[in-house]
Amino acid sequence: MVDAFPDNSALTPQALENLMSTLNILMAQMNTLVGDFDGNTTKVIESIVKAEQQYENPVVVFPELTLSGYPPEDLLLRPSIEPRVTQSLSRICDAMVGSGYAVIGYPLRVEGTLYNVAGVLHRGEVVAQYRKQCLPNYQVFDEKRYFSPGDSACVVDIAGVKVGLSICEDIWEESPTMQAAQAGAQVLLNLNSSPYHQGKRDERWQAVASRARQAVIPIVYVNQVGGQDELVFDGGSFAVAADGTLVAAAPNFEEGTYAVELIASDSQVRMTGVDLCPPLDELAAVWQALVLGVRDYVNKNRFSGVVLGLSGGIDSALTLAVAVEALGPDRVEAVMMPFRYTSQMSVEDAAEQSRTLGVKHKVISIESIYESFMNSLQSEFEGYETDTTEENLQARCRGVLLMSISNKKGYLVLTTGNKSELAVGYSTLYGDMAGGFDVLKDVPKTLVFDLCRYRNSLGPCIPQRVIDRPPSAELAPDQKDEDSLPPYDVLDRILAFYVEQDYSAEAIIAMGMDRDQVQKVLRLVDLNEYKRRQAPIGVRITQRGFGRDRRYPITSGWRLGD
Repeated sequence: MVDAFPDNSALTPQALENLMSTLNILMAQMNTLVGDFDGNTTKVIESIVKAEQQYENPVVVFPELTLSGYPPEDLLLRPSIEPRVTQSLSRICDAMVGSGYAVIGYPLRVEGTLYNVAGVLHRGEVVAQYRKQCLPNYQVFDEKRYFSPGDSACVVDIAGVKVGLSICEDIWEESPTMQAAQAGAQVLLNLNSSPYHQGKRDERWQAVASRARQAVIPIVYVNQVGGQDELVFDGGSFAVAADGTLVAAAPNFEEGTYAVELIASDSQVRMTGVDLCPPLDELAAVWQALVLGVRDYVNKNRFSGVVLGLSGGIDSALTLAVAVEALGPDRVEAVMMPFRYTSQMSVEDAAEQSRTLGVKHKVISIESIYESFMNSLQSEFEGYETDTTEENLQARCRGVLLMSISNKKGYLVLTTGNKSELAVGYSTLYGDMAGGFDVLKDVPKTLVFDLCRYRNSLGPCIPQRVIDRPPSAELAPDQKDEDSLPPYDVLDRILAFYVEQDYSAEAIIAMGMDRDQVQKVLRLVDLNEYKRRQAPIGVRITQRGFGRDRRYPITSGWRLGD
């Protein structure tokens, strides 16, 4: 809570009531579908109607760009975006027959200029609109491609309380919050579509608490939830008092509506929250992000289920575990595709995990398929030594089988490559990279091990020897990943510095890393950009994944490791 109210003991209860205004602010963590104006609008209306049944004068606060979903990307360039927004706003206004207020995000074109807007709707009218001032243009964001910035505060009277508005990036800069406070706002509502990455919740809490203390104003931060392509939005809406104290926190990765009560007089504001959910620990948060990302990608794109190659190795084991958690065992098929180099241990472990999780499990040997390819290629390969070509062919046989099952059954193929492998090209185009969605695309190998142990702590899932055995692609006799790569703890440390923090080779070496290993790893990262451009998308969990927020040229004379 913020400072106590002044002593009004001499006033009658009626006089005290007249001095104070109460708002029931409802943080609506919605899971929207980009481009689905009708569906998103229907969900908005349902939330408002429910709120009006439960509260007097409720203020339902929705996320940024709720009507279009976030990020709408180049849908914003379509001329039909404007009538869709108009129709949605009209539907919501027609449905608001009670005393409630809705604060909702949408794109709005004004005299040919497009803005990212937060509108206040009440009794069939749009009573106020705020234009987002700070447009992010880094990492996964490129809002300056679409929007023009606003330049002024918006403070609106809601049931006797002066309410300021801001949108997402505005809260990370000082000016918009200070503008609202100076314009007389007693509370600030901040609408967000803020994607998850590791450590993001603490970053948000600290940033918003700092703004509240600077402006001496309580802030309600509302975030969307759900998966959108490679992005996952984790919800975690919250409210802080004017001194930065956390007074309400909604759960992460869960859709729902969460209440905050605000009582205001002319001089003081008091805010209390119904919910104060503790933050998830980091492994639990990553796990939930992967599960939600898979669930929403599969369901929003209307796949009937998923299929994956279950090799008996750790990456496919974790991918299967995530898929089952996201979709249920009935919508998951695991296919073991053994070859002459596949160990009996791998066959047994894949079968055991499939039984444990209750998924459909098939065994399809690639031996005859491989031999058929080799016979067809005999004249082309004559005079050449055996090399990685034959290893890649094994992977491509498996890719063909999985894609055929996908086409026939309408399943999405989940690939199983992790971030460490994709970084250095330890993967096969049109082989183990063939598919529609890579669950572990942004998960380093060392984190794969940690997540497997975490999942097993929740109940039996992944055979222990899958975790304990040295990783191997099993494409050659007695093959081990570390025959070609540095130990994964070393590799992942180098990759974190280079890929996520842009350290140079010399800077990484100066931190005590081996020069030869650093130069080898960085060279592999640079050379394999062409592979990553052809890889399926996957859930983003770090501050920089291989996707929207890391864009390097394929054809280039520059060597990033130099």
